[in-house]
Amino acid sequence: MNPLDRKSAADYQVLDPSLLGRPVHLLPKFARRFAEALGSAMGGPGGRRYWGAWRLAHLAFERAPEEDSLRWQAVSGPLGAAAVAFERGLLLGLLDSRYGRKKNPGAAQARDPALERITATEERLAATLTGQLVDQLYQRVLEGLHGAGVEETPQAALEAAVPASAPGKAGWVIRLDLQVAPGEPMSHAWIALDQGLMSHVLQGLKEERSSVRTQRASEPLATGLTVKLEGRLASKEMTLEALFALKLGDIIPVSVGRADVLLDESRLFTANVAEHKGKLCLTSFEDAE
Repeated sequence: MNPLDRKSAADYQVLDPSLLGRPVHLLPKFARRFAEALGSAMGGPGGRRYWGAWRLAHLAFERAPEEDSLRWQAVSGPLGAAAVAFERGLLLGLLDSRYGRKKNPGAAQARDPALERITATEERLAATLTGQLVDQLYQRVLEGLHGAGVEETPQAALEAAVPASAPGKAGWVIRLDLQVAPGEPMSHAWIALDQGLMSHVLQGLKEERSSVRTQRASEPLATGLTVKLEGRLASKEMTLEALFALKLGDIIPVSVGRADVLLDESRLFTANVAEHKGKLCLTSFEDAE
């Protein structure tokens, strides 16, 4: 028996305590890369052969679905294993579209899957699509590792898909939303990564984050330090009696000479005050004495 047949639900609780402190918040970035590559593959000539009119509408990490009817198949490789499950209506719709039994590829969604017999053809299609999804996933993981400077990565030689246990209720998966056309009902598939594969995803993201920090740290301090400058345009001395005598509409005459440019109350420059397109501007800067 293949070892994956004995994988328990705990094997796919990918965000377990051992992964806390890792760059989990960067997972949406990985999801976007995966979605772009998978969408292109599904729309290509080879992809259309199996996916028909279905296209990827959205892809994201979420909690594992609590559906006992889902049948999970896992593919193992040198970086870890991933298990995939499809909505039954999606598989039936793909079969109908592929063999020309229905003109509307989404018509199978309205049928009751519980009344449909599971055929060997359906099982083969599910295994083939599982292999395709995991292969695309592996390529994105390897790209992340290579981009992060992890050179020693094993070749992605994947095994055949075999039945596997569902991920635990506390586990996380990648959910694929598939659609025949805009406005049509969504169909779904899920990919659960075991802890080994998920660790490699996070490793690539962590190293990438570290390289960005290193690049920023090497920049001169002056290019990254932000300061606030204030311009003091005018001042007016008057008696307290005159201040209390002011009424609404009164005008206080002031003369604007050179303005002071301050940094935390310290005068750095003086500047002339000019008008440009209805706005006051400072120009002709000079160092303060």
